Amino acid sequence: MDSSSSISKSEIEFECLPMFRVLKGGVVERIAGTETVPPSDVPQNGVVSKDVVISPETGVAARLYLPTAASPDRNLPLLVYIHGGGFCIESPFSPLYHLHLVSLVSMANVVAVSVHYRLCPENPIPIPHDDTWQAFLWAAAHSSGQGP
Repeated sequence: MDSSSSISKSEIEFECLPMFRVLKGGVVERIAGTETVPPSDVPQNGVVSKDVVISPETGVAARLYLPTAASPDRNLPLLVYIHGGGFCIESPFSPLYHLHLVSLVSMANVVAVSVHYRLCPENPIPIPHDDTWQAFLWAAAHSSGQGP
């Protein structure tokens, strides 16, 4: 059932179609970018993925993408990936970005950290930017290989 058919215009505070709407009372209803896929410890294109929490206080997390053919005694380049969606929709767990990063990591032989930042409008700018910066700092703190 289309979610828009169950909501009357009088219940809507603001709409940013086709991405989201804000209902009176502050509830945000995302219309696009809500589908997710789980991480996989079974290699896909020679890449495994796992989810990690960067900050339990804020909920900032990331999906890590690791090439399975990498030599354990060789450091790989790091890609910190900030997904699209205008800071309003999507996540690193969406099928679109998951498949893109599996392919990218496989072809480029890099480690990728795809940041799950808090979304607008309930977390206004600069919160998503701050979350992304926190992920960069987290990645740098684990650059010696002592990470999850």
